[in-house]
Amino acid sequence: MTEIFLIAIAVMIFVVIFQIAKASEYVSVLKGEERAKKQTNKINAFMLIVFLVLGLIGCWWCNELYYGKTLFPQGAASEHGQKIDLMLYITIGVTGVVFLITQVLLFWFAFKYQERDDRKAYYFPHNTKLELIWTTVPAIFLTVLVVFGLKYWFKMTGEAPKESIIVEVTGHQFAWEFRYPGADKILGKKDYKLTKGANGLGVDFNDPASLDDIHVAATMHLPVNKPVKLVINAQDVIHDVGLSHFRLKMDAVPGIPTTMWFTPLYTTEEMKVRSNNPNFVYEISCDQMCGKGHFSMRGVIIVESEADYNKWLATQQPEYYTVFPDKKPKPAGDVVPADSTKKPIQLSAILPSGK
Repeated sequence: MTEIFLIAIAVMIFVVIFQIAKASEYVSVLKGEERAKKQTNKINAFMLIVFLVLGLIGCWWCNELYYGKTLFPQGAASEHGQKIDLMLYITIGVTGVVFLITQVLLFWFAFKYQERDDRKAYYFPHNTKLELIWTTVPAIFLTVLVVFGLKYWFKMTGEAPKESIIVEVTGHQFAWEFRYPGADKILGKKDYKLTKGANGLGVDFNDPASLDDIHVAATMHLPVNKPVKLVINAQDVIHDVGLSHFRLKMDAVPGIPTTMWFTPLYTTEEMKVRSNNPNFVYEISCDQMCGKGHFSMRGVIIVESEADYNKWLATQQPEYYTVFPDKKPKPAGDVVPADSTKKPIQLSAILPSGK
C-alpha cells in the first residue's frame, strides 16, 4: 500500500510541474516571447547568485556539523597514517581553493554577463595560451600529489624493519584469522590442501617452523611503538584489510599474499582519551564487498605496551596443540602410578616431533 501511495504522489508532482510549465508557456505568449525571456533571464541570474551563496554556506555548515564525527580530530594512529593525513590535507587544500575560485567565477559570470539588448556575445573558437594554462597547471599539481602518494605507498608496502612484529592476516567469509610466529620468529608454511577440521588455516606441521606458531581469531594484539608487518591472505574471495584508524588498507587476494607495515603510535587506552570515547576500539574491517555477510566481517585490534603484549603472547598456546591435542606435553611433575606397590614415576615434558 505504501508503494502505491508513493507512486501516486510522484505522478501528482510530475503532473503539477507539467501544468506549471504549460501555464508559463501560455503566459509567455500573452506577454510576448521576447519580454518573457528577458524577465526569465533576470530571475535565473539572480537565483544563480542566491544558489552560490547558499551553497557555500551549506559547505561550511556541513563541515562544522560533521567534521567532529570523522576520524580526523583524533589524528592518525600510525606514522604512515600521519603522512597520509598530511597528503590528504594538502589535496583538500589545493582542490578546495580551485573549487572556490571556479565556482565563484562560474556563477558570477552567469550573473554579470546575462543577455542584454546592449551586449553582444563574443565567440572565439581557439586560444592556445588559455588551453595551455588550464591543462599545464592542473597537470603539475596532480603530478606532485601522485608522486607523494607513490612515495608513501612504496614505503608502506616496502621492506619492513628487521625488528618488526610479524602477523599473518587471513580473511574468509566472513571473519578474520591471525597467526603469530613463535619463539623462532618465523611463520611456518601453509598448504591449502591441508585446510580441514581444526587446521582451518592449512598450516603444514611437517615444517618445524610451524610447531610454535600461534593462531588467534577475531582479535589482534599489537605492541605500541614497534613496527608491525602484516602478511595478508584470503581463502575464498577477494577481501580487503581496512585499518581506518591507522589510515591503511590492502587487498587480501586468494593465492597471492600481500604485505604492508606500520608502527602504532597510541595504545587503545590512549586512544580512548584522544577520541573522548571510553568504548573506543581499533577496528579491522573488510573494505571490499565480499558477499551477503560482508557487513559483519569485523575484527578488533588491541594496541598495548610491549610488556603487556609479551605477557599476552606468553599465555597463548601453539596451534599445533589445538590441532593435535594428544601431542600436548604433560606438565612436569605429573604423577603416573604404575601399580599400587611401586613408587610413582615423574614424567618430564616431551617435545613433539611434529610428524
